[in-house]
Amino acid sequence: MNRLNAVFGAVVLAVSLANHGAAAQAQPYPTRQITIVVPFAAGGPTDVLARVLGQRMSQSLGQSIMIENVTGAGGTLGATRVAKAAPDGYTLVMGNLGTHAASVGLYKNLPYNPRTDFEPVILASTTPMVLLAKKDIPVKTLQDVIAYAHAHPLTCGSAGVGSISHLTLLLLNKVAKTNFQHVPYRGLSQTMNDLLGGQIDIMFDQVISASPHVLAGDAHAIAVTAPARAAAIPDVPTTVEAGLPELETIAWSALFFPKGTPKAIVERINAAAAEAMRDEAVAAQMAKLGADLPAPDARSPDALAKLVRSEIDKWVPLIASAEITAN
Repeated sequence: MNRLNAVFGAVVLAVSLANHGAAAQAQPYPTRQITIVVPFAAGGPTDVLARVLGQRMSQSLGQSIMIENVTGAGGTLGATRVAKAAPDGYTLVMGNLGTHAASVGLYKNLPYNPRTDFEPVILASTTPMVLLAKKDIPVKTLQDVIAYAHAHPLTCGSAGVGSISHLTLLLLNKVAKTNFQHVPYRGLSQTMNDLLGGQIDIMFDQVISASPHVLAGDAHAIAVTAPARAAAIPDVPTTVEAGLPELETIAWSALFFPKGTPKAIVERINAAAAEAMRDEAVAAQMAKLGADLPAPDARSPDALAKLVRSEIDKWVPLIASAEITAN
């Protein structure tokens, strides 16, 4: 009898352990903290966006989301960290035009391929650039700036070689046949300080960070590089209105997983981010930042993959023709 009881007990224990293992395997994702790598400094537009979205997404997911700032090499260090992370659904990167498009042309030995080393999740925000001029230049419109530049040597500051502000300058020089002298800085805050101080003539900045200076009257806004006016500075015309539709640059941020992350997990995070974007409080915070939420049909992983390919096709040839490199 004792032997029979022992056998019966062993069977019960085995069944219990099997059931426990099955339950553990069936436990829904996520089961622990998720990390969003921001490949730029804390406090910048990308960082603020990640924190706003991450906080709201954590409510839907039932797990905390940690923001990890991994800076350096134009954002490519942070992107590399995620490209090489385990594809288990617990590490994402908030990438942008620089890390997932321009980097292909700027870095000869880029440690990752934006087309193949990531699982696109969702486009998180878009914001156009705005052309700013120092106040004592006698220009009002984009055509005034172009005409004045053809007659006078002018300087244009940027956040550094290969930055979106620099790329937009390259595009202006190409489509308007201008030749602004490029003055690179280590970030747009330094660039803005010198524009306001009169040390440089023009600059391109994201509407997110430029709008406070424009609304305060500290800088003269010439044109927004988008088909539609920016809600944060609605009185500033677009480059389309100014007769130069080719001068279009949209700064964007998006979430990516490492390649190989299961489709179900990608869809779960996509749904949580989309839910966050529908939240009125999140939308209000984004509007305050000057960032635009993408249209619903632009929020799928496939739409983001298409955007990455089109941006690479747009910017890499321009970078090559200008013969610039970030290495």
